[in-house]
Order: sequence, then structure tokens, then C-alpha cells
Amino acid sequence: MKTAVRFGAKGIGLARTEHMFFGQERILEMRRLILADNELETRAALKKLLAFQEDDFYQMFQTIGDKPMIVRLLDPPMHEFLPKDPLEIEQLAAKLRKSPETLARKIEQLQETNPMLGHRGCRLGITQPDIYKMQAEAIFKSAIRLSQEGLSVKPEIMIPLIAEKSELEAVKHFLVQHIDKLFRQAGVQPLPYEIGTMIELPRACLIADQLAQEADFFSFGTNDLTQMTYGFSRDDIGKFIGAYKDRDILTFDPFQSLDQTGVGQLMKIAVSKARQLKPQLPIGVCGEVGGDPASIPFFQEIGVTYVSCSPYRVPAARLAAAQANIQQEKL
Repeated sequence: MKTAVRFGAKGIGLARTEHMFFGQERILEMRRLILADNELETRAALKKLLAFQEDDFYQMFQTIGDKPMIVRLLDPPMHEFLPKDPLEIEQLAAKLRKSPETLARKIEQLQETNPMLGHRGCRLGITQPDIYKMQAEAIFKSAIRLSQEGLSVKPEIMIPLIAEKSELEAVKHFLVQHIDKLFRQAGVQPLPYEIGTMIELPRACLIADQLAQEADFFSFGTNDLTQMTYGFSRDDIGKFIGAYKDRDILTFDPFQSLDQTGVGQLMKIAVSKARQLKPQLPIGVCGEVGGDPASIPFFQEIGVTYVSCSPYRVPAARLAAAQANIQQEKL
């Protein structure tokens, strides 16, 4: 985050929260939460995770200062946090005071046939709302604390993997209720905040006008949108992309440079539909292509507000955005 700011980033377009749970203490509590047998175990794990997350967000907001930061709520499927190796399962069972056999069965039950299309993103928030509430609580407790210390903070929360307007309504409803309760409990005036969504499914692009009714901002998740549109697995494309390039079936890797004629057209439809309803709706781009100089002129052309990329790609992205802006002004 400090590196991005040093290289000239005007904010953080995507703060992923899943990486925060992989520290030694944190992963244990995350596993305790996922494998809990009762409400008592669930509450105990959530309480510890809340403390970790609150400290994380406090430091992140401090680092970014008055610049915007969009926090994406937990996105990956739960099995990604769980051990697979029998020895690791045995060690975890000892720490959780459960039998290895029981734990192994529960872990097996949580496995999915196609996890990237399974129980993840907002689906996780709907089935286990306490996880998203815990994250919102950590965000707003840290924001309230910093505002009392004199730093102006405006939290922006992003809900992942939305395919239906009703999904966005459901998650937004319980988040707003919980956030309002936090302000009342703290005895403070509500801070300004925004709740937006990631546009990473083809269906989301096609119903962008409906989603814009509920969202304060959009951000295209181009990695997943490319996967869903092509039917290519980002993790497995390496097995055949070389052969495709050799035979001129593809001339570029669509996960590194935007497919403007397919994925790009879905994005164009989404921007057009959303802006008909909300002309000033902020719309960003996340994913590898967000830092690709060859893709940025297209984003500029369709009306994207900002791009988000890894810190070391910020200078090239800024230069490409400036060049695209100058070129557009000449037209």
C-alpha cells in the first residue's frame, strides 16, 4: 500500500481481505470459525478475527490517509483456508480439541466440485452473514477511532460476485442495519460511507442498470469476468495458451491484456446501462488488465473512472491514462 502511494496512486481500488487471514494465529481462528460445531465456538472465533481485522483496517486507513480505499469483503470459498494434508489435519484437530476423523469428514464435506462457481463471494455473505458483519464492524470501528483522532475516513465496501439485484439488496440490507447499530453503540454521528459491487459475471454486465439502483459504485473484476466469458481457467490457461499463440488462435493472453471484442463489449454494455440511471456513478477496473497500458485507452473510451493495479504497475498505468486522456481530447 505504501509502495502504491509512493508511485503516485490516488487511492486503493481493491483491498482484498482474504490475504489478511493467512497469518499463523489468524488462520487458526479462521479454521476454528469454518469448522465450528456450535454458536459458542463461532462467536469465540469471530471475536478474535474482529480484533485482528480492526487492527488491520486501522493501519490501512492510517497509511492511505484521506485517499479513497475500497475494501472487498471476503470472496474465496471456505475450503481454501482449510488443510488438505492428513498430518496438518491431525495437528489442527489437536489445537481445536476435536477428533482427526471428525475434522477430516467435515473438511471433505466442504470441498466443492467447481469452487470458483460455488459457495463464495456474496453467496457466502448470504449463508453466513456474521462473517460480513464482522468485517464491516472492523472497518467501521477503525474508521470511528481514526475520525475521533482527527483523520477524515470514508469507508467504501465492495460486495463480490453479484449476479442478481436481489443478492445485492439482501447483503446491503444487513450491512446497513449493522453499520447503523455500530454508530448508535459508539454514540457518534454516522460517517459517510459507500457500498458498491464488483461486476465480474456476464449477467451482472447485462443487468447493470438494475444493480446501479443499489450500488454507490462499480468495479469490474476483469480476472473473473474474463474466466466466465471465455470459459478459460486463469490458473490453467498456461497449459494451452502457448499452443494457441503458435497457431494464431489467440495473439495475446486475455488475462494480461483486455479482450476488447468480447469481455470489453460486456463492460461497454454495463457502463452504458449503469450511467443511463446514474450518470456520475464511479466505475473502476481491477485485475491484471487494469495495469496494462494497451488496455487503458479502451477503458478511457467507454467511460471508466479509474483503474486499479499492482503497485509496481502504477507508473505505467498513470502514463497510459494520461496519454489516453490527451488523445481523447484531440478527437
